[in-house]
Amino acid sequence: QVQLVESGGGLVQAGGSLRLSCAASGGTFSSYVMGWFRQAPGKEREFVARIERSGSTYYADSVRGRFTISRDNAKNTMTVYLQMNSMKPEDTAVYSCAAGLFKYYGNYRLPREYGYWGQGTQVTVSS
Repeated sequence: QVQLVESGGGLVQAGGSLRLSCAASGGTFSSYVMGWFRQAPGKEREFVARIERSGSTYYADSVRGRFTISRDNAKNTMTVYLQMNSMKPEDTAVYSCAAGLFKYYGNYRLPREYGYWGQGTQVTVSS
């Protein structure tokens, strides 16, 4: 059973940095797309970044150039990171890690493509 556990959230001032971690276990992660999503109060969950099996990375326009997704593979486990720099108050949200089995025609900007989710971690950026 795939399990995802996020850590690293907290309170940061505008312009500051945080690094989120997602410890993934229980799956063959070479078959998965790994993503980060966020949800602010009163808003829908939105795509932030993803890293594909090849290592290719993709970002939402709102975070491109400020956030970096990366991964660290180990036997039967994976840790996915989201380095967040030059943070803005509008980055405040609950950030969740997600894993989705790769499909050739999947649209991995959509939450529905991901079958496994972490519990989320709160990120608050003060102005």
